[in-house]
Amino acid sequence: MLKYAVSKISQSLLLLFGVLVLAFFMIRMTGDPASLMMSRNATAEEVAAFREAMGFNRPVLVQFGDWISKALSGDFGNSLHFRESALNLVLQRLPATLELAVVGLCMAIIVGIPLGLIGGFRAGGTVDFFGRLLALLGQSIPNFWLGLILILILAQRLGWFPVFGNDEPKAVILPAFVLSLPVMGELLRLTRSATLEVRSEDFVRTAFSKGLRRRTIYIEHVLLNVAISLVSVVGVEFGYMLGGSIYIETVYAWPGMGQLVGQALGWRDFPLIQTIVVFTSIIVLALNLLTDLIYAIIDPRIRHGR
Repeated sequence: MLKYAVSKISQSLLLLFGVLVLAFFMIRMTGDPASLMMSRNATAEEVAAFREAMGFNRPVLVQFGDWISKALSGDFGNSLHFRESALNLVLQRLPATLELAVVGLCMAIIVGIPLGLIGGFRAGGTVDFFGRLLALLGQSIPNFWLGLILILILAQRLGWFPVFGNDEPKAVILPAFVLSLPVMGELLRLTRSATLEVRSEDFVRTAFSKGLRRRTIYIEHVLLNVAISLVSVVGVEFGYMLGGSIYIETVYAWPGMGQLVGQALGWRDFPLIQTIVVFTSIIVLALNLLTDLIYAIIDPRIRHGR
């Protein structure tokens, strides 16, 4: 187990270094970063002064070494628009994004996994039909379009939910549901297929032949083995929800990191964009690492390399 954990941590640190490299060079791949950050109406003298103030006139490797050393100490520079620490701005928006992602993930788990289990236990039934239909719709309907439709019907016409913002507790329901729908469909499909696969295994047939209670077989033999498949997917999907909420937060004016990304792109605030990219990547890498470790704990075949 220790060897497996060290291997996964080393891989995560290597990926983190790769993220830092990409975040640094992403604004240098399209040309002069000073010209990209400055207004199109800026004069040549203003661009030159900004380039010198930001240190863009130094050799690229020197800039990279300086940026990496500051980033590792938590200093990602100041936002060009807000004139304050970019990391502090991200940390201020993080709780709202976490709230949206956690509520959305809970919705996906509460709806997707039970429907998948029912579909796996009673394939071809009415619940299975509607479950597969929900999975199909969840993974095919554009979430930003669905978000607008729900605002029009449930918020504006019926007045059941706020149109935008997070001033009320129930304001999280609509954006979280829209964000959770693709994940709900993915969990439903995976749970159903895993249940069907496990039910056909020899050890399940042996349990039935021994006369064990059906409830005992489903809980101790089927559900526990299905859970092994779900652990890794839930961790990955939570990372997706954290990093992929930009459209939902923009549609619902949700004050999280996704909305901040859209604003930073419009302002060409590249230091802030870099910070969001790196910080989101760190969260996703940490989630994936935690998922791999939990997966190894519950499945001995993984930690023993089988």
